[in-house]
Amino acid sequence: MTDLIRMTATAIVEGLRSGDITPLDCLDALENRVAGVDGKVNALPTRCFERARSHARQIMAKPLAERGLLAGLPVPIKDLADVAGVRSTQGSPIFKDRIADTSDLLVTHLEGNGGVIYAMSNTPEFGAGAHTFNEVFGATLNPWNTRMSASGSSGGAAVALATGMAWVAHGSDLGGSLRNPASFCGVAGMRPSPGRVAATVFSKIDSTLGVEGPMARNVQDLALLFDAMVGEEAADPLSLPSDGTSYLKAARSGWKPKRVAVSRDLGLPPVDPAVAELVLAAAAKLEAEGVIVEEAHPDLKETRDCAQTLRALAYSNMRPLLDKHRDLLKPEVVWNIEKGLSLTGAEIARAEAQRGEMFRRMRTFFETYDLLLCPATIVPPFPVEQRYVAECDGVKFASYVDWLMIVHAITLCCCPAISIPCGFTSNHLPVGLQVVAPGRGEAKLLAGARFIEQVLGLGAITPIDPRG
Repeated sequence: MTDLIRMTATAIVEGLRSGDITPLDCLDALENRVAGVDGKVNALPTRCFERARSHARQIMAKPLAERGLLAGLPVPIKDLADVAGVRSTQGSPIFKDRIADTSDLLVTHLEGNGGVIYAMSNTPEFGAGAHTFNEVFGATLNPWNTRMSASGSSGGAAVALATGMAWVAHGSDLGGSLRNPASFCGVAGMRPSPGRVAATVFSKIDSTLGVEGPMARNVQDLALLFDAMVGEEAADPLSLPSDGTSYLKAARSGWKPKRVAVSRDLGLPPVDPAVAELVLAAAAKLEAEGVIVEEAHPDLKETRDCAQTLRALAYSNMRPLLDKHRDLLKPEVVWNIEKGLSLTGAEIARAEAQRGEMFRRMRTFFETYDLLLCPATIVPPFPVEQRYVAECDGVKFASYVDWLMIVHAITLCCCPAISIPCGFTSNHLPVGLQVVAPGRGEAKLLAGARFIEQVLGLGAITPIDPRG
């Protein structure tokens, strides 16, 4: 069981495809690991192993060649997406006892590609705020130091990966929710381009801010899961058809970027000096490998105003919950909904125009550079009792999302981005490097991230046992 837990996802899938490992073997190993570890970190509060075994047996009844890309590989789903027959809470007391009747589109897509769902990973209430705690399940703890935050909102997924309770994991990202927890937990998390991963449409049919995406312990494993996530679904009008690209093959291609830009803050300070130092040190290692590295970034000065407005606009769709359940919503969510409801047409139009300008500048920037490197988070993991980062490097923030602008900027520009480990602070807490590629450039992104991962030598730092 221990040997299985420490294997890579790609090795597990090879074993599943050959018949040397069965999906039931994987589930037994995971259930044993969850029983021994999750009580210390609270990453997977809802489990559905009985449902998973039933699905695994259905997969095993098929010939080996017909078991899909994942061939029975278990995958946890973030508790913002429904899984039929499973408790799906959104991290909110409003839905604390809700059992989903149907699965989200992304879940059925994954299951159709041979994924086996066995757990729901913890998330902050409605995914709001990059710190995983809620009134239903409590806080998820960082396994590198259980007094620290795992970030969020895909914090449960990141911790499950870091502790060996998952080989790959589903997450989602609007303001860094795949990238922030990957950075805090020493794993990989990628925000794809809008449309790459189909998902169930709710209130806003044309949203390009929030996306679903993959997490894993290393770039190759992440690419494996991404291959199983991509593709067009008619129920999601923004979903893109697959062009036949194998992102796992892209990650393994050996492509080396010729010219990359690095920025300590994207022109959006502050950034903790220890984080900036590690990012610049990682860039220097690439330079030593013959890559041209220049300190540069596009003009993204409108990020805060634009992100605050469009994020609030997205939250305004939650007005019915505010009207009926104000007393059950955390104050940060109430603030965001009310901010959205107070927006004027002129403010929304201005933000959309700002986003368009930033998008165009970013596209022009990538005519010169293959990739852009910067911090994935502006701070290392912070104490778990803090609700959010209120101050950095002497600068105080006005809201609970102001500290997330370095990831919001990339969201606004519709670029794919991945966080991979780039080093550790003096007290041995992980820091993530955000690698950004031009829009729809996931193949280049994964190839470049794999090259950087190899140069830095940090592709195999997890799983770990939780540390006090």
